[in-house]
Amino acid sequence: MSPVSKVIAKDATSNGHGPREGVSIGVILGFPPDIAEELGRWRASFGDPMAGVIPAHITLITTTMTQDWDATLSHVRAVARKQDPFTVTIAGTGTFRPVSPVVYVNVKDGFGDCVSLHRELQTGPLERDLPFAYHPHVTVAHDVAPESLDEAEAALKNYRATFPVVSMGLYEHDDNGIWQLREELNFGTEPDDDRGPDGATGAR
Repeated sequence: MSPVSKVIAKDATSNGHGPREGVSIGVILGFPPDIAEELGRWRASFGDPMAGVIPAHITLITTTMTQDWDATLSHVRAVARKQDPFTVTIAGTGTFRPVSPVVYVNVKDGFGDCVSLHRELQTGPLERDLPFAYHPHVTVAHDVAPESLDEAEAALKNYRATFPVVSMGLYEHDDNGIWQLREELNFGTEPDDDRGPDGATGAR
């Protein structure tokens, strides 16, 4: 299970039911705990209220509505089976200002893998037009005071971390606004045999 799932998601079996039709989903790459915790401390230091709620991660698919859960699950599993594990290096900072009040750490190594995964995922049952071009990144400050954004951009300009990526998490955005992990998909492998028809595992 990814570090993100441990913090912001509940087990898919917690309510005894799988996701409904007509739900919003997201797909992310989680980080090793030590890196996620370090970046979380940095994000909190900039006054970002989401620091304790959303661990560091790279979004592959942002909130996207699907009307067919079974087709979506099959699609995401198929993409994961074709993907080999890869290495990610994050280094230096960037910003989406003035379009959006966001400062992020850049994705260096692995940028192309993330873009390729995004393109493959955002097809079939998840196909839709996006308002902005996809740009892999790691948010470290969002919607805080301009001086805090400046601080984040300067403080992490020399930050660097490298780690392997071997899986991606499929999440549902539930009625309470919480991201629930529905399946952690290992790259280059078949799904576990103990998964039920809704994609939930018997235990995590």
